[in-house]
Amino acid sequence: MENTGKNDGYDEIVLLDENGEEASFVHVLTFVYEGQKYVALEPAEQQDDEEAEVVLLKDGQDYYNTIDNEILLNEVFNEFLDIVEEMEGEDEEE
Repeated sequence: MENTGKNDGYDEIVLLDENGEEASFVHVLTFVYEGQKYVALEPAEQQDDEEAEVVLLKDGQDYYNTIDNEILLNEVFNEFLDIVEEMEGEDEEE
């Protein structure tokens, strides 16, 4: 991971897509759901006027894995939304 400074201090992660092409993402959050670590990433080149996009991956020791089970993916996404909502609520209280 490298921090290029252009993403407000967030870590930039470069992954290879299914075609072997590099794709840059910004680390948003790492969290645990049902004993498994997951990572939430957003595309580094996401435009401000675009709808927010997040990529959720299972955090293995040396690599990230896609979440192939659609039910599990929805559960993990809902957990991510709950965590973000909690974090935003804490920010509003300060």
